[in-house]
Amino acid sequence: MSTVNEALRELQGRVEEQCASLRRLEDEVSKVVVGQKDMIEALMLGLLTGGHVLLEGVPGLAKTLAVSSLARALHMSFQRIQFTPDLLPADLVGTLIFDQRTNEFITRKGPIFANVILADEINRAPAKVQSALLEAMQELQVTLGDESHRLEEPFLVLATQNPIEQEGTYPLPEAQVDRFMLKALVAYPTREEERLILDRMVGGELPAIDAVMTVPELMDAREVVAEVYVDDKVKDYVLDLVRCTRDPGDFDLSLAPLITNGASPRATLFLTRAGKAHAFLRGRAFVTPEDIKAVGPMVLRHRIAISYEAEAEELSSEDIVRSIFDQIEVP
Repeated sequence: MSTVNEALRELQGRVEEQCASLRRLEDEVSKVVVGQKDMIEALMLGLLTGGHVLLEGVPGLAKTLAVSSLARALHMSFQRIQFTPDLLPADLVGTLIFDQRTNEFITRKGPIFANVILADEINRAPAKVQSALLEAMQELQVTLGDESHRLEEPFLVLATQNPIEQEGTYPLPEAQVDRFMLKALVAYPTREEERLILDRMVGGELPAIDAVMTVPELMDAREVVAEVYVDDKVKDYVLDLVRCTRDPGDFDLSLAPLITNGASPRATLFLTRAGKAHAFLRGRAFVTPEDIKAVGPMVLRHRIAISYEAEAEELSSEDIVRSIFDQIEVP
């Protein structure tokens, strides 16, 4: 026991040391993005775990600004890709060009070859483009011709989509939505926040963003996050939450008619990793059930397929997730 406590104390010191650089990064983003704490935290969680993040909200809520500001605060390559209905896979991943002088094909890499990718309005691209992005997100590689090219680590896709627009959009297939570790819902600012936005934006230029974190510093932070301690009781809590989405009757919950498909084992892994990152951001070397509850909606809301009965009762996956967290016993 003393050995375990000693290891935790040593890990706690490393967490506090690494956490300071993440706070500086968060402060840099907050210089231009007013409020939106949940969105900024989702971006931080994705950055610390290597998980892709989907930001959903109506236009004008600073989704693109937040991602581009985060990229500027990192010493990493960044590409913004505006998704449109006429976008081709080659516009994303690149293509092979025939050189008549050498009678050889030359690889022209596309904008996907960067550390941070902003996929703006991702649901405007057709299925072929979404499929090309899916390979990059899942396999960390791109296939051009008969050759595969590895993407440089870290590789992070931060995507935005507008939930109210229907014309000219292509809803993301379930397989691709599941590849996003987190789905953050971006809400309207409060009155006080909107007044601050008004004063800041109308008065002049945005504050300058300084690059405060390098790739080695980020990878070091990720190593510490991976070592954050998760107790067996917390692991059991995660398993109960995920399995409840598949077999709610086993937990005495009357949710079975409302769910057509529950969360996959990928949700179990992502929920645990996100919980570790959440604990890290709060300067702790161990995960508590409150960490799991804090990140749970972002991990599970896009992994539960609701039934027609749930739609008839005007219930969303968000309502079902909230019900599960309210009813599953906390260790």
